[in-house]
Amino acid sequence: MPTDNFQHPDYLLLDELFSEEQLMVRDAVRNYVKQEISPIIEVYAQKAEFPEQIVGQLGKMGCFGPTIPAEYGGGGLDYIAYGLMMQELERGDSGVRSTASVQGSLVMYPIYAFGSEEQRRKYLPKLGSGEWLGCFGLTEPDHGSNPAGMLTHFRDAGDHVILNGSKMWISNAPFSQVAVVWAKDESGEIRGLIVERGMEGFSTPTTHGKWSLRASATGELVFDNVKVPKENILPGVKGLKGPLSCLTKARFGIAWGTVGAAMDCYHVALQYSKERVQFDRPIGGFQLQQKKLAEMVTEITKAQLLNWRVGVLMNEGRATPAQVSMAKRTGCEVAHFACREARQILGGMGITGEYPVMRHMMNIESVITYEGTHDIHLLITGMDVTGLNAFK
Repeated sequence: MPTDNFQHPDYLLLDELFSEEQLMVRDAVRNYVKQEISPIIEVYAQKAEFPEQIVGQLGKMGCFGPTIPAEYGGGGLDYIAYGLMMQELERGDSGVRSTASVQGSLVMYPIYAFGSEEQRRKYLPKLGSGEWLGCFGLTEPDHGSNPAGMLTHFRDAGDHVILNGSKMWISNAPFSQVAVVWAKDESGEIRGLIVERGMEGFSTPTTHGKWSLRASATGELVFDNVKVPKENILPGVKGLKGPLSCLTKARFGIAWGTVGAAMDCYHVALQYSKERVQFDRPIGGFQLQQKKLAEMVTEITKAQLLNWRVGVLMNEGRATPAQVSMAKRTGCEVAHFACREARQILGGMGITGEYPVMRHMMNIESVITYEGTHDIHLLITGMDVTGLNAFK
């Protein structure tokens, strides 16, 4: 088993931009990944199994809801610290970062932002500690990029509502105790509901046969006349604003996470280029290999700067969803590029489980699609700069 001796590229000395607390958080999560994730992740990915033990570990590390106030079980940290956490987790594996992103941004955040005080006290501490795992139900079989067309719905039935419909491509679903589900009421208004495992008619079948995010648990949410108490409806939001605001938080984490995957590929490729000898010298001494490495570190550095700036704006409450979209799309693009270039530098070894490159490459194929595809984020930026809506 190769030793995880990862050292991140910091070509422009960006560590000088981070506070002492932010660097401590990053280094703690980096050490956790080296000790607990790197030694096992290839085995779990090869078997297409979710390492359940990481849920409690991530809770103990404070990776669930790090920006949620501590009184509700969160970490009370700023957004740059959160981003650095996601960067380090995805350096280990995109599926590990997905587990944390969903829990914090898509489950804990809406309960904190839109839930009642009773809902906050009931759910957030258990989610923050990792005692409970949560998932987020928005995407449907026929409605992905257009969530407004969702068919999942509920009707009033006295002290509860009756929920029917289904969601798919749901990270964490097979192992979740709680699902934050978005559905339409009888007037067609989108509302958020907290659905708990064990409610009659609620099931979470596992999605099999994935070539991507193989160490992440993915499933469906199926609602067959599920009775949901009215006190489980999120009172603080109506319409698409609710789920879209959650996605903005999650996309911010993805922007940082994808750079972590790119960093890992760059680190592996750089080390390999110095050790692999062909034509009597290390391949890192050849022009074409140096071109690849130089372009990789340049793109990574640009993405790091973009993420840092958006993080500053998030901390100041000034970041727009469109700015976060740009960061998410850029991070995915940079990671996609870095995976591809690293695979070529490693040659045939690049497709083996001895190195993480092909696993990262397969994972990024999902990350570049979920929570807004590459094309959708381009159109978000396009609409923001032109003021013209290309979605209709």
